Amino acid sequence: MPLTFTLDPAITPGLRDGILDLWTDVSNAGGAVGFVPPVSRETIRPELVGTLARIAEGGTRLLVGHDESGRVAATAFITFNTHRLRTHWVWLYTVMVHPEHQGKGHGRDLLAAAAEAARGFDGVEAIRLSCRGGLGLEGFYASCGYQEVGRVPGAIRVAPGDDRDDVTLLLSLN
Repeated sequence: MPLTFTLDPAITPGLRDGILDLWTDVSNAGGAVGFVPPVSRETIRPELVGTLARIAEGGTRLLVGHDESGRVAATAFITFNTHRLRTHWVWLYTVMVHPEHQGKGHGRDLLAAAAEAARGFDGVEAIRLSCRGGLGLEGFYASCGYQEVGRVPGAIRVAPGDDRDDVTLLLSLN
């Protein structure tokens, strides 16, 4: 079943908890979304609270995918640049699909929904994102139209002795 995507849904306690559960499950399954397993909801909560504050301030937009039961199954955060020379592109952060929904095309659907949303933002011509190297994510994003435009070797320290590349990708919306 396809996911239903919503841009800027009302932030309710249920949605907040659904995102927190998703972020925890994705992290503990090894997803590269800012944490290293094992991680608890309480470890992730401050990051989510900060992101929700940026949403309330208008600098970040939330895209949520719900499954057929109404559960939060996917999310991405779209963040605007505040510098006047960079307002023509946005950042896509914390792209997540719940592990039980992976391998079904929902990641592609999430990226397509993010691109559709960004095309509706005044003056936005591109989406940038970064990902952790060593997991094959670059290939997935490339298959969705993103082009690798930069790489910083060893910029992400997952654990002592386990440094990964920080890979920057760009999707032109023109």
